[in-house]
Amino acid sequence: MKKTVIIINGNGGVGKDTLCLLAGRHFRVRNVSSVTPIKEIAGKYGGWNGEKDPKSRKFLADLKELFVNYNDLPFQYLCREYEDFMQSGEELMFAHIREGEEIEKLRNRIKTPCVTLLVTRQQNAQVSWGNASDDNVGSFHYDYVYANDRKLEEAEEDFCRFLREILAEEKA
Repeated sequence: MKKTVIIINGNGGVGKDTLCLLAGRHFRVRNVSSVTPIKEIAGKYGGWNGEKDPKSRKFLADLKELFVNYNDLPFQYLCREYEDFMQSGEELMFAHIREGEEIEKLRNRIKTPCVTLLVTRQQNAQVSWGNASDDNVGSFHYDYVYANDRKLEEAEEDFCRFLREILAEEKA
């Protein structure tokens, strides 16, 4: 079985998690995010209770940057998840990462096929979130871009077709 890592990114609200969930109906998927350990710390010790508003997003982005500079916690977390993925029966790992430097860091660490994917959505009107992690999502050069503009009932088939095309290109 060929394993592939897809580093996925996109502005808040474009449907990344929904697309990964839909893909999980057709592929054996691991879905992880570099901000997961930051969210756990923020929730347990920082008073954050899951909000996704601009103030909360800035708080999480700033806290993540502190941990990146202190002990590289988000990267270390993703490396552990990748090692577990390599030992599992899963075939796709979606790794959610916002910052271009962090995307490159993981991409350079991966020893299996690895591609970057930007998810966009016309309906997403939020232009600025007030933090560099969210506001610079579009400044990275991605291998693939998926326009998530279909109705939910059409998105599953379309996104899985898109993934199969990516996987076929990676095998070639």
